[in-house]
Amino acid sequence: MAGKKSPWTKTKDTRKTGSARPGQTAGPGSLFSRLPGGPFRLSIGYVFAILVGLVLFNMLVVGSDTSVIPYSAFKAKIRAGDITRVEIGQNFIVGYLNSGRSSSADTSRKPFSLFNPATAIPSVRTVPVDDPQFVPLLEEKSVSYQSAPRDSGGVVGFIVTWVLPLVFMFFIWNLLMKRMGSSNSNVLAFGQNKALIVAEGDIATRFADVAGVDEAKEELVEVVDFLKNPKKYTDIGGKIPKGVLLVGPPGTGKTLLARAVAGEAGVAFFRMSGADFVEMFVGVGAARVRDLFKQAREKAPCIVFIDELDAIGKSRNAGMMGGNDEREQTLNQLLVEMDGFDATSGLIILAATNRPDVLDPALLRPGRFDRQVLVDRPDLVGREAILKIHAKQVKLEGSLELSKVARGTPGFSGADLANIVNEAALHAVRKGRKKVQQGDFDAAIEKVVAGLEKKSHVMKASERETIACHESGHAIAAAATPGADPVRKISIVPRGFGALGYTLQLPIEDRYIITSEELLGQIDVLLGGRAAEEIRFGKVSTGAANDLVRATDIARRMITDFGMSERFKNMALTKRAGSMSGQPQEAFLTREYSEETQRYIDEEIARVIAARYKHVLGMLEARRPSLEALTATLLEKETVVEEEFYALLAAASAEPVSAG
Repeated sequence: MAGKKSPWTKTKDTRKTGSARPGQTAGPGSLFSRLPGGPFRLSIGYVFAILVGLVLFNMLVVGSDTSVIPYSAFKAKIRAGDITRVEIGQNFIVGYLNSGRSSSADTSRKPFSLFNPATAIPSVRTVPVDDPQFVPLLEEKSVSYQSAPRDSGGVVGFIVTWVLPLVFMFFIWNLLMKRMGSSNSNVLAFGQNKALIVAEGDIATRFADVAGVDEAKEELVEVVDFLKNPKKYTDIGGKIPKGVLLVGPPGTGKTLLARAVAGEAGVAFFRMSGADFVEMFVGVGAARVRDLFKQAREKAPCIVFIDELDAIGKSRNAGMMGGNDEREQTLNQLLVEMDGFDATSGLIILAATNRPDVLDPALLRPGRFDRQVLVDRPDLVGREAILKIHAKQVKLEGSLELSKVARGTPGFSGADLANIVNEAALHAVRKGRKKVQQGDFDAAIEKVVAGLEKKSHVMKASERETIACHESGHAIAAAATPGADPVRKISIVPRGFGALGYTLQLPIEDRYIITSEELLGQIDVLLGGRAAEEIRFGKVSTGAANDLVRATDIARRMITDFGMSERFKNMALTKRAGSMSGQPQEAFLTREYSEETQRYIDEEIARVIAARYKHVLGMLEARRPSLEALTATLLEKETVVEEEFYALLAAASAEPVSAG
């Protein structure tokens, strides 16, 4: 059954476009949007134009029969008997002339009126002067006089005094209402949830549209089957999990999986972000949680999806004062609501987060989020399947191999792969092609990995030579190191933020563990650039700054995290978050070992780096001809691809070099 709709609730209108039925409004819109002749929107510009028009009308028409004369001329008219009645005002003295149509007894006539112009009496006016003889002169000439009534300003005064303030207040009120969330909202609707409700059958996403997360899909098939056939589970006494938590890195398809579950089940789908619950007013988040679950129960069976659950689900033990009170109240209400509904009612709670480590333990206990589904980055087969889905709308060359693209994108998420397909299509358009080729995908991968190419960047010849030598050192060190990823491309064209050159290495296959020898090999490749500079020029530059940071980090993790040091072999020298913070940021981490151990770690890092640098120097010195040849080729061509690189090494070296 359908419950009362919330002003905060957005519903999808599934009716076809057409005229409204009798007794039914045509749709939302402003007061002026349905006027004949097309849509019209009232704005402050129109109000200003109307005001200017009224002022001009008042000046040119209303005041056209009243002239200002000198004070002496005004007194002369009184002495001559031309003025029969005077109204003394604060700013002007108005004298009504004896036109023959009125007598001195007829003092009820008014000056020209906008609504009754036939009652106009000719008049003149002057600016008051401090003259004690003015009133005696009026009495002497038998001129009736009175104080002028307070001028209300007529139509213009009414508009300025009443209409414009009301219009301004209405404009501000409407603006505030829009800022508070919805054109249909009101100031009393803060406690109502802002979930996006998608009606049953309106979700077109299916499991076939999701690839690369086969294990996660299998876990969620049970949820869909329960929503379609609940009796099969209840007859045997089983209960479906109340909540399913999707955990994984950003861009891996957690939200897409939730939509696929709702699409396969064919039930109503409530979608809301965790940040939508919390506002500046205390108690609003808890009220919205109550309202969300109330509406969900009325529309059961349905699915409630809370994206970015960590926004309200952070551990209540974190922080100096126990966390934010409003966020804690929202979390407490969510915990109560998840315990307060029957698992057989057909109400399923899905949530997604990429930070499960900060969630409150009460959320993860059985009875709430019973099942945690890992949505990880896809493997080689999964990446190829994802590329096929996103490439359906793209025109591809017949010879293009998506499997080769998948091999060149290890560690990419589903969102990254979608971006690769789009960038490849854009690159093909820029090159004037009608179909996407393999080179377009290579250029797209290179752009995503290394950054945007900056061909207009101008540098000195000496700097270009240093960069070419530096990148040659990386490439030759990679080719000479067993287990290192093969070199796909070397370039001295600047890319991205501060990258003056780059050496692109892509693995042949996915790897999940790394040996200590392979870690040392990574350090060797990183140090190869600086070592090449020292061999060729006898000095080093600042171009290796990022390489040194990465090499030092690998050496440190080998000692502290992986237990690969002589003194602390098989021990983890980790750090933990301090009691004042729940965030694993470096500034708040506290080490669990002594100062002496820290000194050993620093000395061991320096020893490892020095030993590997000495090893790389000897390795590159032995391959000096290859280093010189590759440097010269880069200075000439700026870019060397994989085939050219390994052919150049084979020609410059007596020993054969494998391409991986």
